[in-house]
Amino acid sequence: MMEYVRTAAEFVAYVIEGVAVLVIAIGTGQALWHYFTRAVPKQCEHREMARSRMKLGDSLSLGLEFLIGADVLKTAVAPSWTAIGHLAAIVGLRTVLNFFLMRELEHEERSIAARDGRN
Repeated sequence: MMEYVRTAAEFVAYVIEGVAVLVIAIGTGQALWHYFTRAVPKQCEHREMARSRMKLGDSLSLGLEFLIGADVLKTAVAPSWTAIGHLAAIVGLRTVLNFFLMRELEHEERSIAARDGRN
């Protein structure tokens, strides 16, 4: 029975990783589309470039969250101390990356709002 649970959890973790890749790929495509259709024609206006970056940042952040979930699921079914240590390191790095990414996105949003005069 435990082998079925382990197999199912690994399968679900791989599906979640696939979703993360898909989210990041779609977000990257949207950011590039926005950049080439809005920022480039306006000679790379800062506001439009920032919006492109925000689109990319949002998808990267969501993708990181999915990847953390997949890592937790993989470790939950095979909890050795080595696997737990790897999980802690991976989750720690991804959390730090996500923290700084979100901080940068908030800064960009405030910057755009200030330029638009909407404080």
